[in-house]
Amino acid sequence: MAKVLGVGGIFFFCEDPKALSSWYQEHLGLPIDPSYGGCAFQASDMPENGYTVWAPFTQGSDYFKPSKKDFMMNLVVDDLAAALAQVKQGGAELIGEPESHEYGDFGWFMDPAGNKIELWQPKS
Repeated sequence: MAKVLGVGGIFFFCEDPKALSSWYQEHLGLPIDPSYGGCAFQASDMPENGYTVWAPFTQGSDYFKPSKKDFMMNLVVDDLAAALAQVKQGGAELIGEPESHEYGDFGWFMDPAGNKIELWQPKS
């Protein structure tokens, strides 16, 4: 039987893709490729304890709030505190307080398109 090996991409609608791509490039350093407005992350770029999670949530869960979208992205970062400061400086609304768990530290913000984004710094 064929099987899934990982997440191959995150694709979503927004009103101004070029502006949102530029915002992420400026405030989180995403290496945006101007030929298509997105970026590719290589497995070798992940920290030693980084991995990708696939997880359906129960309809109506509060975890994505205050976003009204029915998805949430999680992005791996190398410095959670600095990343949260950068997005706040870029006008993002920080959501809640950062949390620390055995598998890493987390923080949340709303991006300019109204998406709730979770940032994760894996434990080293």
